Amino acid sequence: MIISIDARQLTTKAGFHGALANTLGFPGSYGKNMDALVDCLGDLDNPSAEMTKVHVLPGQTLLIRLTHLDDCVDQVRPQLALLNDAVAFVNQRRLDENKPPLLALAYAPA
Repeated sequence: MIISIDARQLTTKAGFHGALANTLGFPGSYGKNMDALVDCLGDLDNPSAEMTKVHVLPGQTLLIRLTHLDDCVDQVRPQLALLNDAVAFVNQRRLDENKPPLLALAYAPA
């Protein structure tokens, strides 16, 4: 599964969390911090957790495609670091559990 997020929405920490919450359907109780982000992303293949409205089947990977990155790369750099760290943490935790990675990132110019 592939979802696209316009990187121009990620220029602030609030915009970053808002864009991910809206796109992936995080619950209203989403804490808008790194721990909450990792918790939500880590349950993408567990619909019963009700942490996201977007789901993948067990063993599948969700590709998060960031578009328009060329338009705002300097402004989104801190948020990209957060997203990269969250994806890496979720995937490492899955590997530690002998499960396949759950997330991937792609950057698109437009």
